[in-house]
Amino acid sequence: MPSVSMIVNGKPVSAAIEARTLLVQFLRETLRLTGTHVGCDTSQCGACVVNVDGRSVKSCTMLAVQAEGAQIATIEGLAQGDRLHPMQEAFREHHGLQCGFCTSGMVMGALDLVRGSPDPSEHQIREWLEGNLCRCTGYHNIVKSIAAGAKAMRG
Repeated sequence: MPSVSMIVNGKPVSAAIEARTLLVQFLRETLRLTGTHVGCDTSQCGACVVNVDGRSVKSCTMLAVQAEGAQIATIEGLAQGDRLHPMQEAFREHHGLQCGFCTSGMVMGALDLVRGSPDPSEHQIREWLEGNLCRCTGYHNIVKSIAAGAKAMRG
């Protein structure tokens, strides 16, 4: 069995895993970080998005061994104690969630968008969200949340 080592939410982790283990399985089953969701098993919904070396990645499409040595950020690593990350707070404040199933993937993807475009337009946000499905909200409040989160992150 191969072993894998990476930094997850700022902490070094390593484990022996089957070579076919997906990154989402490693995070959820081995590390018990269950905020990253499995929604479709086909890379369509975006509920499994995490950041790998600062880039949003659908973790159901990546083998854990491909993340060897990488810096992985999951939704669990964003808050500072009881204080939510500005993007998380914006989703809460602007009702960018309903059932919450897609939220972690939306937030993690939004962080990558804002990293590359600190003041995204509504068009950019909507285009970025094309790979993330929400079956509850209709996206209007998600778009507002991402714009508000981006503004808060700019200071």
